Amino acid sequence: MTGNGMTRAIDHHPVRLRRSVLSVPADNQRALAKVRDLAADAVIFDLEDAVSPDRKDEARDALVRHLAGNRPQAETIIRVNAAGSDFGEADLAAALAARPDAILLPKVESPADIQRVLDWLSERDAPEELRLWAMIETPRGVVNGPAIAETGRTFGGRLDCFVVGLNDLRKETGVPALPGRNYLVPWLMQILLAARGSGLDVIDAVFNDFRDPEGFDTECRQGRDMGYDGKMLIHPAQIDAANRYFGLEEAAIEEALSIIEAFSLPENAGKGVINLHGRMVERLHLEQAMKIAAKAEIIEKRKARS
Repeated sequence: MTGNGMTRAIDHHPVRLRRSVLSVPADNQRALAKVRDLAADAVIFDLEDAVSPDRKDEARDALVRHLAGNRPQAETIIRVNAAGSDFGEADLAAALAARPDAILLPKVESPADIQRVLDWLSERDAPEELRLWAMIETPRGVVNGPAIAETGRTFGGRLDCFVVGLNDLRKETGVPALPGRNYLVPWLMQILLAARGSGLDVIDAVFNDFRDPEGFDTECRQGRDMGYDGKMLIHPAQIDAANRYFGLEEAAIEEALSIIEAFSLPENAGKGVINLHGRMVERLHLEQAMKIAAKAEIIEKRKARS
């Protein structure tokens, strides 16, 4: 167990539960009011696609006021417009004032898109704990995924998470929205590999029809089996299923705790590989086990509060 209760990974990326990531329009007062009572692990307050151009100013002001007095227990992310757009800098300023856990950048296509915002935040002495997320939703974003993810490998990089945007990717490639996402799976795996190569979390794309729970369940199982950490959601009705499908199995938690305990034994100090119940276990398995244990601890704390 780490000194802070195993809530931080061995690298500089904080360990977070991101099974369910609900997107909420920043100008929808009814939706904002309900967020505190929801079981979503993370909430994206959207200033980009969900807000029409003529309501951007109103949405920014409303969101800053709302978060000042109604901050949810969930991880808080603000999706801004692109830095080079007419709304990007005003969105970033509002996000900085609202003090979210992370800022989600749309349509990231190159490391320069990340660096531009890093420079902007540095010039304004943004707190070190403020993280960045990146939407990967264009062909260039997919192709440049490894280079984009690499910006998260340094301690000053801030980049923590990729979010897949399949609606835009479908539009730009002409791939239809077919059940099973067969023609999209190679790109989904490509994005996942890019994220994992730099130690980032990665969130699966939205399922557009919240009235189709069976279709949503199928896509959650697929995303989980591909290795995704969670799913971006468009409706609160999807939260419980996402938490269930992307949750931790009891057997995985027990195995993680046994690995941590084994490596903590004096006779295993400094060893890179140990024998655990007839199976060879390496330090890389310890790192994974610590993350699982940290997430399990977060879940237990939430249960205690509810």
